[in-house]
Amino acid sequence: MFFRRPAPSDPNVTTAPDSPDAPQRFRYRAFLSYGHRDAESARWLHETLEKYRVPSTLVGRVTANGAIPARLMPIFRDRHELAAAGDLGREIRDALASSHFLIVLCSPAAAVSKWTGAEIDSFKKMRPDGCILAAIIEGEPFASEIPGREAEECFPLALRYKYDKRGRPTKQRAEPIAADFREQGDGRRLGFLKIVAGMLGVGLDDLVRREAHRRQKRLRMVVAASLAGMTVTSGLAVTSVLARNEAREQRREAEGLVGFMLGDLRGKLEPLGRLDALDAVGERALAYFEKQDKGDLSDEGLAQRARALTLIGEIANTRGDLPGAMRRYREALASTGEALRRFPDDPQRLFDHAQNIFWVGYIAWQRGQTASAESAFREYKRLADRMIAIDPANPKWQLEGKYADTNLGILILEQRRFPEAAAIFQRSLTQAEALAAASPRDMDYQKALLETLAYHGEALEKAGRLEESLTQRERQVALVERLRTRNRGDVELARKAMAAHRALGRMLATRGEVDGGLDHARTSAVLADALLETEPENTEWLEYGASAHLDFAELLLATGQVEHAAVEARSGCANANRLIARDRSVVSWNEELRGSCLLRRARIALARGMTAEALVLAEQSLAVARAAKNKRTTNSRIAVAWSAKLAGDALRTMGRTADARRRWGEAVAAWPRDVAHPPMYQAQQAVILRDSGDRPGAAEIAARLDKIGYRHPDYLKAMQAGEGR
Repeated sequence: MFFRRPAPSDPNVTTAPDSPDAPQRFRYRAFLSYGHRDAESARWLHETLEKYRVPSTLVGRVTANGAIPARLMPIFRDRHELAAAGDLGREIRDALASSHFLIVLCSPAAAVSKWTGAEIDSFKKMRPDGCILAAIIEGEPFASEIPGREAEECFPLALRYKYDKRGRPTKQRAEPIAADFREQGDGRRLGFLKIVAGMLGVGLDDLVRREAHRRQKRLRMVVAASLAGMTVTSGLAVTSVLARNEAREQRREAEGLVGFMLGDLRGKLEPLGRLDALDAVGERALAYFEKQDKGDLSDEGLAQRARALTLIGEIANTRGDLPGAMRRYREALASTGEALRRFPDDPQRLFDHAQNIFWVGYIAWQRGQTASAESAFREYKRLADRMIAIDPANPKWQLEGKYADTNLGILILEQRRFPEAAAIFQRSLTQAEALAAASPRDMDYQKALLETLAYHGEALEKAGRLEESLTQRERQVALVERLRTRNRGDVELARKAMAAHRALGRMLATRGEVDGGLDHARTSAVLADALLETEPENTEWLEYGASAHLDFAELLLATGQVEHAAVEARSGCANANRLIARDRSVVSWNEELRGSCLLRRARIALARGMTAEALVLAEQSLAVARAAKNKRTTNSRIAVAWSAKLAGDALRTMGRTADARRRWGEAVAAWPRDVAHPPMYQAQQAVILRDSGDRPGAAEIAARLDKIGYRHPDYLKAMQAGEGR
């Protein structure tokens, strides 16, 4: 079937974006919607769009948005053309229906504007698949989802959600096509070209290149006229060309310096762990690019700007500023995505883009958004595989493939598919060992091997392969201490050593080797304190430090060292409270760490004979678990069960046996039986079943634990205490 396309010479006849082959007549090229406070910006954009001349080489080309016109006019500007209208509602609806595009100036004023929201709603109801272009001039997109920053929201409500095919709003979040006109974003000129590119249906680079070509053509015309006019002007023109060449050389030198800052200098600063120095590198690099016309930046300049944004995002993430980190990552993602579109087979462009995709996924993981995290990590894996396919001999890309496998393994591990995760980490370990053996002095490969040993050891432990897990943990500690000897002052290695000693201490305790377990747990806590002295605001170190002290407290408590356990618990909980005060949206801080602190304190109170205080703390822990963001996750249900169990222990000690049995019954009911459990949780389940009176069920689990050699002193003591009940 043949459809006649509208003649490109008629700027008012365009093709509907939701039906690319069906001609549709629009009176307006676009409808410009804005809040009253943004009238000046709307006037500028309206005039600039109508004055803009499309490059002649593009005019007539047919895209998904129809034939490209020579001019982008007329543009309907709300509350400008309707000043004398008698029926504003009807006139606005008619203008919306007659506009090919809807352009929304986005700001906090627009977000709360009744008319702007109504115009977007009306446009979406009439054309659910119609093209809406967002121009951000102030505020932050989706800031309304961040507690305390709701007033910064720049997207009107109707813009933030999708509409179904019948024009009804849904609860599904929309991701509108947006240009960032802010100085810290694309800037006015590049933002404007993004809007134009969206209207024409062409790539941004098409317009940027043609704009540059247009400026060069004008310069050549000026030079030619000057040469024809007078000798003096010719001399000036030659001087101008020489000055331009000198400026280009200076820019190349400046970009070379920025490349050094973001490469070699960053590599030297990272091991020192000084966030302030790294932050200064990123800010200085970004400041350079902010002074440049983004439309004139070379491909390498755009790539360096993206790397600066990524670095600043990493620093913000490390400091616990997740919204700030996400904002920088998304800015960087837009740049690396454009670079990848230009050079789809360049492995370095693939690498740069993959880093930002990983960090966006990582923040989703931190916030407990597992589906979003998995989607990002799978895309990261796809890009890593493409790098390797293009240049299989490059070990850097091989390392990215290993990282991608590790990320997916972590997600599978969190889904409690323990044997599958162990197999993935075994493959990743083989890759890491080969890279490390080939380049024994390369710290990236050695650190990657450390990381893989850690995850493989964790997967083996949770799969019940305790001896194999212990072997990997011992390898991990031996390697990290060997590397620390050769690289004194490397704080990243100190952090890895802290985690390695903590894990080995837990594994030794699990096998009944209590003294060795205490030694490694103590070393982990000492390393945690030393790291925090170096950089007190590092949230990653705060989180590891909190866990290290809480684990040490648990093992001390199991061996009867109650007062020492209380000291360690206070240290761990102090770190946890600092994290929670930073950002309550991080699930691992606000729910898991807070619950762990309350449980440790409840157990210590019980050991001290302070049963009333123990009951209060256990009930507080139970309330935290019940109020979890996602109450049906396995970890949340286990937290409910163990908190109820401890509350029952406190009630029994107080002589309230009937109340204690009710709490123990609640623990049994809450315990998730539909998933696999690692040995540590199986031990908890056995204790809960014994306390509730289900001795056969407890004995069955105890037999399995005995078979794999699980002999944690806390578990053994709890089971022995239950014998007399």
